[in-house]
Amino acid sequence: MHPLPVSQINALIQDSRMLHKPPPKASEVHNKPSENFAEKLDQTKDLLKQAASQFSPCIQASSLGAEDMVITELIHQLDLAVNIFVLDTGALHTETLSLLERVQARASNRSQVLVYKPELSSVISFIRREGQDAMYKSQPLRKECCQIRKLEPLSRALSGQKAWITGLRAEQSNNRAQMQWTEEDFQGGKPITKFNPLMHWSWGDVWHFLSENSVDYNPLHDQFYPSIGCAPCTRAISLGEDFRAGRWWWEDASAKECGLHQK
Repeated sequence: MHPLPVSQINALIQDSRMLHKPPPKASEVHNKPSENFAEKLDQTKDLLKQAASQFSPCIQASSLGAEDMVITELIHQLDLAVNIFVLDTGALHTETLSLLERVQARASNRSQVLVYKPELSSVISFIRREGQDAMYKSQPLRKECCQIRKLEPLSRALSGQKAWITGLRAEQSNNRAQMQWTEEDFQGGKPITKFNPLMHWSWGDVWHFLSENSVDYNPLHDQFYPSIGCAPCTRAISLGEDFRAGRWWWEDASAKECGLHQK
């Protein structure tokens, strides 16, 4: 999944250690756009404009990962009337919460940042019944935790919306390889249109855009966290590992979804 060969990344890290410098930043390592990056960017902009103009109200779902920061930046650049929502699960990394504060500081009347949290009583009841480490005990318990902390707040975030915008990319996982630019989704038993404007972007495209536009990002990406979720369920990956290897690493790779984007 790395735009650069693993051997070159290893060489960069080794050079930094020899020179007593910190490891290279993600923006330095992964900044390698596709040959048709400009075309991809135009397609993404057109899709975002379509979502904002034809599917109002629509909203961006942001995990504050690198891909979502691209979309948020484009919403600002294009001055679109699209709000952004973040699910504060109560188990996010401090780095993620700090980035959330910085993103909120950039909010405007046309693009507000909304934060949805799980029902506290449900979280307390689950922890009392199953314990703090329930997600490691079985997949059903992990999914129940995701249901409480993510899916229920998601239903509130999407209530009343005609469409939602995601940062999903086809190369992220086998589950996402068959996605479309727009999809008919169902949330809370109601139809809603789902836009995937970064569908064909590579990891190198994402970092090229972030670098070229000096976009703020989660510093965990510099520590080999390509995919960032809740702290107990996310770890750094080793060089050469699958993009989502750090998410629910104790589970079968074919089942690595929390349910937010499950068909």
